[in-house]
Amino acid sequence: MNRLFDLILATILIIVLLVPMLLIALAIRLTSKGPALYWSKRVGINNSIYKMPKFRTMKVDAPEVATHLFLAPENFLSPIGGFIRRTSLDELPQLISIFKGDMSFVGPRPALFNQDDLIALRLEKGLHKILPGLTGWAQVNGRDDLSILEKVTFEVEYMQKKSFWFDSKILWMTLLKVINIKGISH
Repeated sequence: MNRLFDLILATILIIVLLVPMLLIALAIRLTSKGPALYWSKRVGINNSIYKMPKFRTMKVDAPEVATHLFLAPENFLSPIGGFIRRTSLDELPQLISIFKGDMSFVGPRPALFNQDDLIALRLEKGLHKILPGLTGWAQVNGRDDLSILEKVTFEVEYMQKKSFWFDSKILWMTLLKVINIKGISH
């Protein structure tokens, strides 16, 4: 997607989704202690670190690691965290990152600052030169069910095919995946 498209769509979605986002924030605050938003340190374009907002789905004392590294992630979920994750509602605040230009709608999902294996493999493949996305080719082809190598393979394919129409296809496929709630771990 190009920057103008990202900016226009992010602005429209922030306006349209403002009330539902405020209701989600209120529900989080009423069901668990701590802030409604969690600011996650992520790796952006050219391996720069930025803070990406998400609705908080974990308890405030949960370790800052990728979900697949938890032995029992359900032990760290807030009372409504599982629902928020399954429905991908936790991702809505990332519209702020798209608006600011830290992210795009489509691109490789931003790695956590401490996912050294993923960061190194992306650097080797030149993927660090692409703006991270709210969704991506790897997400619509398996999301949390993919190994790091499989994710990077899909991301390299995305880099080779990147176009407005391919991004549009990925956005459409993402919408269908979210509606069907597939490939999402806890």
